[in-house]
Amino acid sequence: MILHLLLEFILADVATICFGILMNIPHKAYLPGGIIGGAVWVLYILMYYHLHLGLAMSNLLSAIAISVLSLMAARRFRLPMIIFNVPALVSFVPGGQSYQVVRNFVSGNYGTAMSYLYQVIVIAGAITLGFGLGDVINAALHYRPKKWKNR
Repeated sequence: MILHLLLEFILADVATICFGILMNIPHKAYLPGGIIGGAVWVLYILMYYHLHLGLAMSNLLSAIAISVLSLMAARRFRLPMIIFNVPALVSFVPGGQSYQVVRNFVSGNYGTAMSYLYQVIVIAGAITLGFGLGDVINAALHYRPKKWKNR
């Protein structure tokens, strides 16, 4: 199992870095972006396949992790957060399911197509909600009230 998770980490890391190269992100963001993408993908694998949390919850918690880790990396490397968010998200985009929706609609398998469409909607909604909750968590973690001025 450890070897399998290590392989998953390496492949997600490479995919994240390659997408970062396509997006033309700064060179110093390749390694931290890849680590975020690989680590969150392993977290997703553990939640979905080993803890059986379900499709929505696994994607939601993974998106929250991407958001929180991206802010940490953005602060550390003094770069915009989106430089780390978008490449790390590549592994979670439901492209395969979207393809299956179109393929099954064209073939006339409407029940199967609707099943895949449901998966696409759940994954996209969970990722969106996860990024929103991640921003709320980041705001709560890094909130610093303004000091009262002495009058």
